[in-house]
Amino acid sequence: MSEATEQQLEDMEALFVQTAASMTSDRGTITLHGLAPSTLYFADRPQRDVGHMMSSHFVANWAAGDNSFADNPPNAVLSFAEPGDRLPEDAVVVIQDPRLDGDALTYSIKLLDGTVPAATGPCALFIDPFGRPLSPVSAAGMHRRERRRMR
Repeated sequence: MSEATEQQLEDMEALFVQTAASMTSDRGTITLHGLAPSTLYFADRPQRDVGHMMSSHFVANWAAGDNSFADNPPNAVLSFAEPGDRLPEDAVVVIQDPRLDGDALTYSIKLLDGTVPAATGPCALFIDPFGRPLSPVSAAGMHRRERRRMR
């Protein structure tokens, strides 16, 4: 299966998922350690497409195209499981400036909702579609709507 082009991903409003063995953070960054070699993308109706792209390709093309993530940084939901019987937690962030070093991927972040721990084990980063941070298919938009319903 060949990778989708940036235009195809934008046209299908693809969401992206990156998984890692662990995560560390400081005040302005998160680093995904043990990053999976591929980034999953998927889209809902009408296309219902799903596929993988190399995570290095995802980072290399961050600034590609007219509606790039460099021009319009995406919102993302960082989901992580805590040890024990606690429910998984998450935080909504804006991610920028990806830097890939081997299997460690660092993003500059702006926290929008929740709390980002200093370190955690396995985690997933759900990244919004190109240029559509609050669209109906937005992971961060859906997350905020659900939190409002629970209040």
